[in-house]
Amino acid sequence: MLLWILRGVFLLAAVGVGFAVINAPTVGAPGVDAPTFQYPWLVFVAIVVIAVGIIGLDAATPRKRIDIVSCVYFGILIGLFLTMVVGVIIEPLLTQLESTEYDYSLRLVVGTMLCYFCVSMLVQTRDDFRFIIPYVEFSKEVKGVKPYLLDTSIVIDGRIADLVETGVFDNTLVMPRFVLAELQAIADSSDKMRRSRGRRGLDILNRLRTGGTVELRIHDRETPEMAGQPVDMKLVLLAKHLSGKVVTGDYNLNKVAKIHGVGVINLNDVANSLKPVYLPGEHLDVRVVKPGEEQGQGVGYLDDGTMIVIEGGRDYVNQNVRIAVTSVLQTSAGRMIFGKYEGGV
Repeated sequence: MLLWILRGVFLLAAVGVGFAVINAPTVGAPGVDAPTFQYPWLVFVAIVVIAVGIIGLDAATPRKRIDIVSCVYFGILIGLFLTMVVGVIIEPLLTQLESTEYDYSLRLVVGTMLCYFCVSMLVQTRDDFRFIIPYVEFSKEVKGVKPYLLDTSIVIDGRIADLVETGVFDNTLVMPRFVLAELQAIADSSDKMRRSRGRRGLDILNRLRTGGTVELRIHDRETPEMAGQPVDMKLVLLAKHLSGKVVTGDYNLNKVAKIHGVGVINLNDVANSLKPVYLPGEHLDVRVVKPGEEQGQGVGYLDDGTMIVIEGGRDYVNQNVRIAVTSVLQTSAGRMIFGKYEGGV
């Protein structure tokens, strides 16, 4: 409501400006005022139409990024400053060449080009903006929620989309361009299995992009220290550069990120933390599905996929048995429960 009130005030101000413009007098003959424009009402209508167009453009883009707006603002400001500097430099040359009649046109062309160049450069480097002077560096301070960088494995896995749809994540999801390129290479693989996995990953990305729950952003830039590094290392370096976290299901990437001091969200750890907790001495009913690796062992699984190793269960394959939990092994790769056979069910 406040925004529409502001737009209404702006429209009224535009109407007032239109009346002021068409009624502004100019001095013609001595002591005689003449209108400024030949068709004043046409000018008035044009001003009001422009104001309505600005309001329509504002309403059509409700989600504006402050970093883009800042880049445009500062880019134009720097471009105008550089135009003034260039004008001061070339003015003596133009005077010497007696070409002052082209001074205005030349300044206009140079100013337009410099403003475009400055805005373009700031927009492309907005994620790693730094202002550096000798011995002092002012860099952006990351506040609030930090971005989550997606790994190839976690996109192919698909659970990230289900987790995002629950509303647990409010953070911006970042898909680096080099990770997307790796995913596209997998989708174009000649191997049927790899190709289907890659296409599944692209479908998950499209689901995240169109879901609207969180923002998914493609990050194009790479820092110089990423040159020649493998994809996993690039991902860790980019997460460190953006002060973000890596979302992965890769055990090795998890370890590498922690070595470099980068935060990691391992979806396997998240899934394991949500599984029911079983303590030694508790009893479970489970179906033995296959023999174990050790003598006399049987293997079963819970509904959530947790593997259960049953001592003395080798002779009861394809049967439901009751076990007593002896220990639980928790790792980033998953959870294993060890139990002892107590009898049939």
